[in-house]
Amino acid sequence: MSETFQIFSDGSCDLPPELTKEKNIIVVPFYVSFDDSHYQKEIVEIGIRDFYQKMVDEPNVYPKSSMPSTQDYMDAFLPVVKQGIPIICICITTKFSGSMQSAINAKNILLESYPDARIAVIDATVNTVLQGQYVLEAVRMQESGASYEKTISRLEAIKSTGRIFFTVGNMEYLKHGGRIGKVASIAGSVLGIKPIITLKQGEIFPSGIARGRKKSMEKTINLIINYLEELKEPICHFSVAVGYGYDYEEAVIYRDTVFKILNEKYGLQELPIYQIGATIGVHTGPYPLGLGIIRKSVIITG
Repeated sequence: MSETFQIFSDGSCDLPPELTKEKNIIVVPFYVSFDDSHYQKEIVEIGIRDFYQKMVDEPNVYPKSSMPSTQDYMDAFLPVVKQGIPIICICITTKFSGSMQSAINAKNILLESYPDARIAVIDATVNTVLQGQYVLEAVRMQESGASYEKTISRLEAIKSTGRIFFTVGNMEYLKHGGRIGKVASIAGSVLGIKPIITLKQGEIFPSGIARGRKKSMEKTINLIINYLEELKEPICHFSVAVGYGYDYEEAVIYRDTVFKILNEKYGLQELPIYQIGATIGVHTGPYPLGLGIIRKSVIITG
Protein backbone atom coordinates (compact mmCIF):
# COMPACT_ATOMS: atom_id res chain seq x y z
CA MET A 1 0.00 0.00 0.00
CA SER A 2 1.38 3.42 -0.95
CA GLU A 3 2.29 5.90 1.77
CA THR A 4 -0.14 8.76 2.20
CA PHE A 5 1.21 12.14 1.24
CA GLN A 6 -0.36 14.98 -0.70
CA ILE A 7 1.14 16.25 -3.95
CA PHE A 8 0.74 19.92 -4.79
CA SER A 9 1.90 21.99 -7.76
CA ASP A 10 1.45 25.54 -8.90
CA GLY A 11 -0.53 26.39 -12.01
CA SER A 12 2.52 26.23 -14.25
CA CYS A 13 2.22 22.43 -14.37
CA ASP A 14 -0.46 22.72 -17.09
CA LEU A 15 -2.08 19.38 -16.33
CA PRO A 16 -5.74 19.14 -17.39
CA PRO A 17 -8.15 19.65 -14.46
CA GLU A 18 -9.70 16.23 -15.02
CA LEU A 19 -6.28 14.61 -14.69
CA THR A 20 -5.31 16.49 -11.53
CA LYS A 21 -8.64 15.45 -10.03
CA GLU A 22 -8.11 11.82 -11.02
CA LYS A 23 -4.58 11.78 -9.58
CA ASN A 24 -5.50 13.84 -6.49
CA ILE A 25 -3.04 16.62 -7.30
CA ILE A 26 -3.87 19.97 -5.70
CA VAL A 27 -3.00 22.89 -7.98
CA VAL A 28 -2.43 26.41 -6.64
CA PRO A 29 -3.22 28.64 -9.63
CA PHE A 30 -1.38 31.60 -11.06
CA TYR A 31 -3.22 34.79 -11.96
CA VAL A 32 -3.48 36.39 -15.39
CA SER A 33 -4.38 39.94 -16.40
CA PHE A 34 -5.02 41.69 -19.70
CA ASP A 35 -5.15 45.21 -18.26
CA ASP A 36 -2.63 45.29 -15.37
CA SER A 37 -5.39 45.82 -12.81
CA HIS A 38 -7.88 42.96 -12.96
CA TYR A 39 -6.26 39.59 -12.27
CA GLN A 40 -8.11 36.30 -12.67
CA LYS A 41 -7.14 32.86 -11.38
CA GLU A 42 -6.12 30.64 -14.26
CA ILE A 43 -8.62 27.83 -14.94
CA VAL A 44 -10.67 28.81 -11.86
CA GLU A 45 -11.78 32.21 -13.22
CA ILE A 46 -10.57 32.19 -16.83
CA GLY A 47 -10.33 29.09 -18.98
CA ILE A 48 -7.23 28.38 -21.02
CA ARG A 49 -9.16 28.41 -24.29
CA ASP A 50 -10.68 31.79 -23.39
CA PHE A 51 -7.24 33.12 -22.52
CA TYR A 52 -5.78 32.14 -25.90
CA GLN A 53 -8.85 33.34 -27.78
CA LYS A 54 -8.44 36.78 -26.23
CA MET A 55 -4.77 36.83 -27.27
CA VAL A 56 -5.70 35.88 -30.83
CA ASP A 57 -8.55 38.41 -30.98
CA GLU A 58 -6.47 41.23 -29.47
CA PRO A 59 -2.92 40.73 -30.78
CA ASN A 60 -1.74 44.12 -29.55
CA VAL A 61 -2.64 43.36 -25.94
CA TYR A 62 0.07 41.61 -23.96
CA PRO A 63 -1.25 39.82 -20.87
CA LYS A 64 0.72 39.40 -17.69
CA SER A 65 0.79 36.67 -15.09
CA SER A 66 1.17 36.91 -11.33
CA MET A 67 2.35 34.18 -8.99
CA PRO A 68 0.29 32.60 -6.22
CA SER A 69 0.63 34.50 -2.94
CA THR A 70 1.87 33.18 0.38
CA GLN A 71 -1.76 33.30 1.52
CA ASP A 72 -2.85 31.21 -1.48
CA TYR A 73 -0.41 28.48 -0.45
CA MET A 74 -1.38 28.72 3.22
CA ASP A 75 -5.03 28.30 2.33
CA ALA A 76 -4.18 25.26 0.21
CA PHE A 77 -1.76 23.63 2.66
CA LEU A 78 -3.65 24.18 5.92
CA PRO A 79 -6.44 21.58 5.55
CA VAL A 80 -3.83 18.93 4.67
CA VAL A 81 -1.49 19.95 7.50
CA LYS A 82 -4.37 19.76 9.98
CA GLN A 83 -4.90 16.13 8.94
CA GLY A 84 -1.25 15.36 9.63
CA ILE A 85 -0.60 14.43 5.99
CA PRO A 86 2.90 15.18 4.60
CA ILE A 87 3.09 17.52 1.60
CA ILE A 88 5.25 17.58 -1.52
CA CYS A 89 4.82 20.85 -3.41
CA ILE A 90 6.45 21.16 -6.85
CA CYS A 91 6.90 24.72 -8.13
CA ILE A 92 7.92 26.35 -11.39
CA THR A 93 11.61 27.13 -11.84
CA THR A 94 12.68 29.95 -9.52
CA LYS A 95 14.37 31.62 -12.48
CA PHE A 96 10.94 32.35 -13.96
CA SER A 97 8.81 33.07 -10.91
CA GLY A 98 8.75 33.62 -7.17
CA SER A 99 6.01 31.01 -6.74
CA MET A 100 8.37 28.71 -4.83
CA GLN A 101 9.25 31.48 -2.40
CA SER A 102 5.54 32.02 -1.71
CA ALA A 103 5.23 28.30 -0.95
CA ILE A 104 8.29 28.39 1.35
CA ASN A 105 6.90 31.42 3.17
CA ALA A 106 3.61 29.58 3.69
CA LYS A 107 5.47 26.52 4.95
CA ASN A 108 7.47 28.54 7.48
CA ILE A 109 4.39 30.34 8.80
CA LEU A 110 2.48 27.06 9.18
CA LEU A 111 5.42 25.42 10.97
CA GLU A 112 5.07 28.01 13.75
CA SER A 113 1.62 26.62 14.58
CA TYR A 114 2.20 23.06 13.39
CA PRO A 115 5.85 22.29 14.16
CA ASP A 116 5.44 18.60 13.27
CA ALA A 117 4.13 19.32 9.78
CA ARG A 118 6.16 17.83 6.93
CA ILE A 119 6.18 20.12 3.90
CA ALA A 120 8.75 19.66 1.14
CA VAL A 121 8.87 22.45 -1.46
CA ILE A 122 10.74 21.45 -4.62
CA ASP A 123 12.09 23.69 -7.39
CA ALA A 124 11.11 21.83 -10.55
CA THR A 125 13.75 23.81 -12.49
CA VAL A 126 11.29 23.47 -15.39
CA ASN A 127 7.83 24.71 -16.23
CA THR A 128 4.64 24.09 -18.22
CA VAL A 129 4.08 20.63 -19.75
CA LEU A 130 7.47 19.39 -18.56
CA GLN A 131 6.60 20.44 -15.01
CA GLY A 132 3.39 18.45 -15.45
CA GLN A 133 5.37 15.37 -16.45
CA TYR A 134 7.56 15.87 -13.39
CA VAL A 135 4.52 16.11 -11.13
CA LEU A 136 3.12 12.93 -12.67
CA GLU A 137 6.38 11.18 -11.86
CA ALA A 138 5.79 12.07 -8.20
CA VAL A 139 2.33 10.52 -8.50
CA ARG A 140 3.78 7.46 -10.17
CA MET A 141 6.22 6.94 -7.34
CA GLN A 142 3.50 7.30 -4.73
CA GLU A 143 1.30 4.82 -6.57
CA SER A 144 4.19 2.37 -6.76
CA GLY A 145 4.57 2.40 -2.98
CA ALA A 146 7.56 4.73 -2.66
CA SER A 147 7.91 6.44 0.70
CA TYR A 148 7.65 10.19 1.20
CA GLU A 149 11.41 10.62 1.67
CA LYS A 150 12.38 8.37 -1.22
CA THR A 151 9.95 10.15 -3.51
CA ILE A 152 11.56 13.49 -2.64
CA SER A 153 15.05 12.05 -3.15
CA ARG A 154 14.20 10.57 -6.54
CA LEU A 155 12.46 13.75 -7.72
CA GLU A 156 15.61 15.71 -6.91
CA ALA A 157 17.70 13.14 -8.80
CA ILE A 158 15.75 13.21 -12.08
CA LYS A 159 14.93 16.87 -12.56
CA SER A 160 18.26 17.80 -14.18
CA THR A 161 17.34 15.56 -17.14
CA GLY A 162 14.34 17.69 -18.06
CA ARG A 163 14.36 19.49 -21.41
CA ILE A 164 11.81 21.42 -23.47
CA PHE A 165 12.47 21.87 -27.18
CA PHE A 166 10.01 24.34 -28.65
CA THR A 167 9.20 27.07 -31.12
CA VAL A 168 6.85 30.07 -31.05
CA GLY A 169 4.78 32.01 -33.54
CA ASN A 170 6.83 35.20 -33.20
CA MET A 171 9.23 36.95 -30.84
CA GLU A 172 6.93 39.71 -29.62
CA TYR A 173 5.60 38.01 -26.50
CA LEU A 174 9.08 36.91 -25.44
CA LYS A 175 10.12 40.55 -25.68
CA HIS A 176 7.20 41.80 -23.63
CA GLY A 177 7.50 38.97 -21.14
CA GLY A 178 11.13 39.74 -20.44
CA ARG A 179 12.30 36.30 -21.62
CA ILE A 180 14.02 37.46 -24.77
CA GLY A 181 17.58 37.75 -23.38
CA LYS A 182 19.52 34.86 -24.83
CA VAL A 183 17.32 34.33 -27.85
CA ALA A 184 17.06 37.96 -28.98
CA SER A 185 19.81 37.89 -31.56
CA ILE A 186 18.87 34.66 -33.28
CA ALA A 187 15.77 35.78 -35.10
CA GLY A 188 14.95 39.42 -34.44
CA SER A 189 12.08 40.59 -36.57
CA VAL A 190 13.13 39.01 -39.85
CA LEU A 191 10.03 37.96 -41.71
CA GLY A 192 9.32 34.25 -41.54
CA ILE A 193 12.23 33.43 -39.24
CA LYS A 194 11.21 31.31 -36.27
CA PRO A 195 13.38 30.70 -33.22
CA ILE A 196 13.97 27.23 -31.83
CA ILE A 197 14.48 27.30 -28.09
CA THR A 198 15.67 24.83 -25.46
CA LEU A 199 14.70 25.12 -21.82
CA LYS A 200 16.91 23.30 -19.36
CA GLN A 201 17.62 23.75 -15.66
CA GLY A 202 15.32 26.73 -15.50
CA GLU A 203 16.69 28.84 -18.34
CA ILE A 204 16.02 29.28 -22.04
CA PHE A 205 18.76 28.95 -24.63
CA PRO A 206 18.77 29.57 -28.40
CA SER A 207 18.89 26.35 -30.41
CA GLY A 208 18.82 27.72 -33.90
CA ILE A 209 16.40 29.35 -36.31
CA ALA A 210 14.24 28.14 -39.15
CA ARG A 211 12.44 29.78 -42.02
CA GLY A 212 8.80 29.02 -41.50
CA ARG A 213 6.70 27.09 -39.02
CA LYS A 214 7.12 23.65 -40.56
CA LYS A 215 10.91 23.84 -40.52
CA SER A 216 10.94 25.06 -36.92
CA MET A 217 8.73 22.11 -35.91
CA GLU A 218 11.11 19.72 -37.66
CA LYS A 219 14.05 21.21 -35.76
CA THR A 220 12.39 20.57 -32.40
CA ILE A 221 12.14 16.91 -33.38
CA ASN A 222 15.81 16.87 -34.36
CA LEU A 223 16.71 18.34 -30.96
CA ILE A 224 14.96 15.59 -29.01
CA ILE A 225 16.57 12.94 -31.22
CA ASN A 226 19.99 14.49 -30.56
CA TYR A 227 19.27 14.52 -26.84
CA LEU A 228 18.25 10.86 -26.85
CA GLU A 229 21.39 9.96 -28.79
CA GLU A 230 23.45 11.85 -26.23
CA LEU A 231 21.78 10.04 -23.32
CA LYS A 232 22.25 6.59 -24.86
CA GLU A 233 19.38 5.10 -22.87
CA PRO A 234 16.17 3.37 -23.97
CA ILE A 235 13.30 5.77 -24.52
CA CYS A 236 11.23 3.74 -22.05
CA HIS A 237 13.37 5.36 -19.33
CA PHE A 238 11.83 8.74 -20.18
CA SER A 239 8.51 10.52 -20.11
CA VAL A 240 7.84 12.51 -23.29
CA ALA A 241 4.91 14.84 -24.04
CA VAL A 242 3.78 17.46 -26.54
CA GLY A 243 2.80 20.96 -25.44
CA TYR A 244 0.77 23.40 -27.54
CA GLY A 245 -1.04 26.71 -27.22
CA TYR A 246 -4.06 27.82 -29.24
CA ASP A 247 -3.99 25.56 -32.29
CA TYR A 248 -5.05 22.04 -31.29
CA GLU A 249 -5.35 20.75 -34.85
CA GLU A 250 -1.77 21.76 -35.65
CA ALA A 251 -0.62 20.15 -32.40
CA VAL A 252 -2.29 16.83 -33.23
CA ILE A 253 -0.57 16.70 -36.62
CA TYR A 254 2.73 17.54 -34.91
CA ARG A 255 2.15 14.91 -32.21
CA ASP A 256 1.35 12.23 -34.79
CA THR A 257 4.50 13.10 -36.76
CA VAL A 258 6.70 13.01 -33.66
CA PHE A 259 5.17 9.76 -32.44
CA LYS A 260 5.71 8.03 -35.77
CA ILE A 261 9.37 9.06 -35.85
CA LEU A 262 10.13 8.21 -32.22
CA ASN A 263 8.15 4.98 -32.35
CA GLU A 264 9.96 3.72 -35.43
CA LYS A 265 13.38 4.88 -34.24
CA TYR A 266 13.22 4.10 -30.52
CA GLY A 267 9.99 2.22 -29.83
CA LEU A 268 8.16 5.07 -28.07
CA GLN A 269 4.83 3.71 -26.82
CA GLU A 270 2.87 6.82 -25.87
CA LEU A 271 2.98 10.55 -26.46
CA PRO A 272 0.40 12.58 -24.50
CA ILE A 273 -0.53 16.07 -25.59
CA TYR A 274 -1.25 18.90 -23.15
CA GLN A 275 -2.23 22.52 -23.58
CA ILE A 276 0.28 25.07 -22.33
CA GLY A 277 -1.41 27.33 -19.80
CA ALA A 278 -1.57 31.07 -19.27
CA THR A 279 1.42 31.18 -16.90
CA ILE A 280 3.78 30.44 -19.79
CA GLY A 281 1.47 31.53 -22.61
CA VAL A 282 1.87 35.18 -21.62
CA HIS A 283 5.56 34.83 -22.55
CA THR A 284 5.25 32.64 -25.65
CA GLY A 285 2.13 34.06 -27.26
CA PRO A 286 -0.69 31.88 -28.59
CA TYR A 287 1.40 29.57 -30.76
CA PRO A 288 4.00 27.72 -28.68
CA LEU A 289 4.61 24.15 -29.80
CA GLY A 290 7.18 21.64 -28.71
CA LEU A 291 8.31 18.62 -26.73
CA GLY A 292 9.12 17.97 -23.11
CA ILE A 293 11.26 15.05 -21.93
CA ILE A 294 12.40 13.95 -18.46
CA ARG A 295 13.75 10.74 -16.98
CA LYS A 296 11.11 8.60 -15.32
CA SER A 297 11.12 7.88 -11.64
CA VAL A 298 12.11 4.28 -11.01
CA ILE A 299 9.77 2.01 -9.10
CA ILE A 300 10.91 2.14 -5.48
CA THR A 301 9.13 0.58 -2.52
CA GLY A 302 9.59 1.07 1.17
